[in-house]
Amino acid sequence: MESTQIISAFVTLFVVIDPVGLAPLFIALTRGMSPQRRRRIGWRALAIAAALMTLFGLAGEAILAGIGISLSAFRIAGGLLLFLTALDMLFERRTERREGQARDDDDDPSVFPLATPLLAGPGALASMILLVGQDASPGHTLMIHLVMLAVLGIAAALFAMAGPIAHVLGRTGTMVVTRLFGMLLAALSIQFVIDGLKGSGLV
Repeated sequence: MESTQIISAFVTLFVVIDPVGLAPLFIALTRGMSPQRRRRIGWRALAIAAALMTLFGLAGEAILAGIGISLSAFRIAGGLLLFLTALDMLFERRTERREGQARDDDDDPSVFPLATPLLAGPGALASMILLVGQDASPGHTLMIHLVMLAVLGIAAALFAMAGPIAHVLGRTGTMVVTRLFGMLLAALSIQFVIDGLKGSGLV
């Protein structure tokens, strides 16, 4: 697997999962909880998200084949989905929606909304299928999953430091970072659509 593919996979998953943007929401979801319970919820959410993304990375293409959807068609659909996510990030709709989901759950948020849809949302699951589908070799598949675990590892570190990070970035800093990531994701999503069109023979 080429270094450019590794970097592209990392950037795609990092932008889609958005650990930096999730850090202040993790605080909101675990407000008033003890540090021990907060850690348990964080690790449980990360484990569930990793399991979901691994499932879609390993079996997503087989599921698509079973219902008669080509990988090229899914690349195009996934690219469009990621582009909509990028638009949400650029216009702050994503943050507002996530904050609304955080306020809607006051019990144990590890499964919902933290694991899904905040960590392993539709964009992240689609990204796993698309990234793994770029190359059928076992080495490529393994590397994509290692990249995914690395991104979740960053999320775990940011969850542990969520308080100081939210204080340093503030609302303005978070908005700037979110918009920057939105621009990167928009470009990557267009690339997915182009790859899908090439694979289908339309380009």
